[in-house]
Amino acid sequence: MKLKTVLSSALLMAVCGGAVWAKVPADQVAKLGKELTPMGGEKAGNADGTIPAWDGGLQNPPKFDGRNYVNPFASEQPLFEITAANADKYKDKITPGQMAMLKRYNTFKMKVYPTHRTAIFEQMIYDAVKRNAASVELVTGGNGMTAYEFAYPFPILSGSDSDKAIQAMWNHTTRWRGGSLQRTVVQVTPLANGDFSPVKFFEQISFASTMEDSAAILAKDPNVYLYFKQEIVAPARLAGNVLLVHETLDQVKEARRGWVYNEGQRRVRRAPQVAYDGPGTASDGLRTTDNYDMWNGSPDRYNWKYHGRKEIYIPYNTYDMMSTSLKYADIVKPGHLNSELIRYELHRVHVIEGTLKPGQRHIYAKRVAYIDEDTWQMAVVDHYDGRGELWRVGEGYNATFYDKKVPWYSVNALYDLVSGRYIAMDLTNEEPKGYDYDIVAKSNDYTPSALRRSGRK
Repeated sequence: MKLKTVLSSALLMAVCGGAVWAKVPADQVAKLGKELTPMGGEKAGNADGTIPAWDGGLQNPPKFDGRNYVNPFASEQPLFEITAANADKYKDKITPGQMAMLKRYNTFKMKVYPTHRTAIFEQMIYDAVKRNAASVELVTGGNGMTAYEFAYPFPILSGSDSDKAIQAMWNHTTRWRGGSLQRTVVQVTPLANGDFSPVKFFEQISFASTMEDSAAILAKDPNVYLYFKQEIVAPARLAGNVLLVHETLDQVKEARRGWVYNEGQRRVRRAPQVAYDGPGTASDGLRTTDNYDMWNGSPDRYNWKYHGRKEIYIPYNTYDMMSTSLKYADIVKPGHLNSELIRYELHRVHVIEGTLKPGQRHIYAKRVAYIDEDTWQMAVVDHYDGRGELWRVGEGYNATFYDKKVPWYSVNALYDLVSGRYIAMDLTNEEPKGYDYDIVAKSNDYTPSALRRSGRK
């Protein structure tokens, strides 16, 4: 990762314009890094000691060889396993979706390990988050916000339950993923018997505030905070098709900008369907656009409610899911990913419920997100259909990319309880190089003309 330009809070506010009000009082901001973690989580452990205090995150990780993230806790054994047979004993610490998975598949289990609060970020992120806490405000009914630095605009939730819920959603949406990067990842949509054909993507992601020409971008186009380009590399029948997205802060004021390049037609066209419940790329109907990365986009179609924090067993420190010693067939199994490879830990999460507004359309009438307090990253999301029935269960398998101090997912999956199928995204095990942060990005890399240049068979 190379950060060529780092803009100050004052400049960011100036280019975005409009009044800025202090979001959190100074005495609350002062708690960051003291009673609270620098990211706003509760620093102390829980009363019975099953969740330890946060002590700075993963401080002495294994040596990174440039490709393989070694599991720092490989020698640990599970404390216990949750199965369909004993699930009721743990029902207060698992989500309805996890309970449904246990009941739906006799091969699904949750191997619970000791909890390690490994989340760690660069100091510049901690500093920016503290400034954000004192300055950032929701605007336009919560569908946008005043200017923030880098990521995590609301480390300390405040206001009404609705405000807190939307703030938590924005923290996940804007969370730090390392500036600019490119990666080669694989997506699978297994049949009920486990058979699958991998779809390989080459993706580029850049935060506007860290790009080489960031000052010019923010002066000219202040509502764009992230650029995303996704090219299908394989299979051959799909190769060369490319998606380009300019992610806007306020997507009601200005919708997300999307373009697609179709290799067969050799033309670029606008793609307004790349939002909300539009079908995900090559997903076989198993995810919506806003299921990518567990959740993305505007929150405007839902009424949101904050249900406080809760202790839940969530996927955490799932380094084995990234191991280069594994093949995709070792991970992808009928009905769900291989439970033997998934590590669950007890963590505190923010519980956020979104209910579809009257008159709005979406295939999910309700979604309930469980967001890790240390990373603001969604760990589990339960999705309900129009009848109020639990339909799909999303799990994000946390791992800290410790060489870059970036918590993200080793893989994430969305399980369809009705069809018995699922989609898993961001697998890298068989790729020569997964993530590459050593790039310098410019806005010209993310134009419609650049989209055409990217397309290839």
